[in-house]
Amino acid sequence: MLKKFIVAFVIIVSCGSLFANMGDKAEAAYYHTKAISVAKSNIGVPYQWGGMSPGGFDCSGLIKYSYARAGKTLNRTAAQMFYGNGYRIYSYIQPGDLMFFAPTKASKPTHVAMYIGNGKMIMASSSKGVMITSTNNPYWHPRYVGTKRI
Repeated sequence: MLKKFIVAFVIIVSCGSLFANMGDKAEAAYYHTKAISVAKSNIGVPYQWGGMSPGGFDCSGLIKYSYARAGKTLNRTAAQMFYGNGYRIYSYIQPGDLMFFAPTKASKPTHVAMYIGNGKMIMASSSKGVMITSTNNPYWHPRYVGTKRI
C-alpha cells in the first residue's frame, strides 16, 4: 500500500512539474509575440538617437520599449543587452530573439534587431526609422555577431 502511495505521489509531482514548465513556455511565447506586435505597430516611426518612445526610437530603444510593453525589462544599449540579457543562441533562431551587430567581429555590438520569422528582422534604422528587413541584408549580414533569447 505504501509503495502504491509513493508511486502515485511521484506521478502527481512529475505531472505538476511538466505543467509548470509548459506554463513557462506559454509565457515566453506570449511575451515574444507581444514584443513583436509592439515593434510592428511602430513601423515608420522616425529614428531618434537615444529615442525610447513612439515619438522616435534608436535601435535598442525600440527593443527595450517593445519588450517592456510585453512585461520584460531589458538593459538600455545594444552592448548592455548582448552582455547582460538572455542567453546565447547558436542555431534555430526563433521569433522574438535579438540579433546583434557590430562594426567588426572583434568589437562590441552597436546595433540590435528583433527576429520576426521567415528570414526577417525589425529594427530602428538611422536612415529609415522603424522598418522590417531581411536577415541577409547586405549591410547588416556581414556585421552580425550573435543572437540572444530573452
